[in-house]
Amino acid sequence: MNNMEEKLWEYIDGRCTPDEQESIGALIAEDESIRLKYNQLLRFSQELSAMEIDEPPMAFTYNVMEAIRAEEAQKPLKASINKRIIMGIAAFFVLTIFALLVYAAAGIQWSSVNIISQIPSVSKLPEANNFITRPVIMGFMFFDVILGLFLADTYLRRKKSTKQL
Repeated sequence: MNNMEEKLWEYIDGRCTPDEQESIGALIAEDESIRLKYNQLLRFSQELSAMEIDEPPMAFTYNVMEAIRAEEAQKPLKASINKRIIMGIAAFFVLTIFALLVYAAAGIQWSSVNIISQIPSVSKLPEANNFITRPVIMGFMFFDVILGLFLADTYLRRKKSTKQL
């Protein structure tokens, strides 16, 4: 839409100032192309105002409201507890416990502690160096990676299925 057409629409709708009305009226009287465009837009405006607006039947609103009510009833009720808040509280407690353990470990004088000498010789554990080898560590790491991927996949699938509901 060009600038003149916009001015003509404002003139037809009566949304322009009196000064603009006079200048557009003078342009319509002087210029034949503007007069033709004005008559065309005026006829179109009259046709639009003569059209009857279709109204939906009375049952339409009722049917829409019933459909919305049924849709809301199908959804399970969710608790109003935000999961991020619970995760934040859990993270706070985990960090607090970790900080207490670090503080307790830092306060111990490790040079004076000899736990091995306090264990009776009957209950001594076998040497762990015989069991902890490179293949065992690699197998343990492989198992942990697979388990982590499985848990991540389960979490993401559950998250995706809740979004679809």
